[in-house]
Amino acid sequence: MLEAFTELAGGLDHPEGIAWDPHGTLVAGGEAGQIYRISLDGAVEQIATTGGFMYGLSVDGASNVYACDFGNAGLARVDPAGEVSWPSRGTEERPMRVPNAAAFDDTGALYVTDSGDWGADDGAIFRVDQRGTTTVWSDEAPAFPNGCCLTLERDALLVIESHARRIVRIPIAAGGSAGPPETIVELPGSQPDGLALAADGTIVVGCYRPDRIWIVRPGERPEVLAEDPDGVVLNQPANPCFVGPDLERLAISSLGGWSIMWADIDLTGAALPAPMP
Repeated sequence: MLEAFTELAGGLDHPEGIAWDPHGTLVAGGEAGQIYRISLDGAVEQIATTGGFMYGLSVDGASNVYACDFGNAGLARVDPAGEVSWPSRGTEERPMRVPNAAAFDDTGALYVTDSGDWGADDGAIFRVDQRGTTTVWSDEAPAFPNGCCLTLERDALLVIESHARRIVRIPIAAGGSAGPPETIVELPGSQPDGLALAADGTIVVGCYRPDRIWIVRPGERPEVLAEDPDGVVLNQPANPCFVGPDLERLAISSLGGWSIMWADIDLTGAALPAPMP
C-alpha cells in the first residue's frame, strides 16, 4: 500500500496537525506556529503564524481553525483572514501544558487533549464550550492523551493514549459529562499519535514511531495499512484525515519532513462535526 501514497503538497515546515475544511481546503500547521491552507491541486498559502508549534487542528463551519499550540501552551483560533485569538489556555487551577488534539461535538463544544509529560501519565482532556468556558472534562485517560474524534453516533470521544499504546472510548453522558474510559484496541510496537474515522467505523491511526499507518476495522484486530522503513514516503505520519468533496481520499502529515502525502485507500471518511461559531 505504500506505493499508493503520493505528494499532495510540499515545502511545509514539519507539519504535524492537519484537518479538512468542508469549504474545500486542507489546513495544516508548522513547527514555528504556521497555519497553512492547501488546495487539492497542491497550492500552499500560509495564512498566519503564532510563533509557537502547532500540533492538532480542527475547523468549524465558518472555516475558523482551532490549533493546539504547544509552543504557546494554549488553543489558538485563526479566522479566515489570519487573525489569531486564544479561546483557551486551560483553567486557572490546571493550565494547558501540551495541548495536542481537538475535536468538536455537535453543540460546538471543543474537546482538547492535553498530553502532559511523556511517561508521567498526567494528561487530561479539556472541554471548551461555545461561551468560551473551559473545564477539565476527564483525567481518566492520562497516559499521554493525543489524537481524538467523536464516534459515528456522537455519543463518545475516541482518544489515543500514546504512552499506553491504545485507543479508549470515553462516553459522553447526559449533560455532557465524561463516563469511564474503555479500551477498544491495543496498538503494540508503535507510538500511535492521531486518528481519523471512516464512514463504516474503521479507525485510521498515524504513528510517531515507527513510520506506520494502522487501520482498525470494527470488531477486527488492527492491521498495518502502510509502513515505510526508510521514512521517505511516510516520515513520522502523525495525523491522518479524509479529504475531498466526498472525503474520498486519505491525507497524512509528515512531522519528520515537509510534505502532505495522500492516497485512495478504498475508505470514505465520516463527516465530522463542524458547528458554526
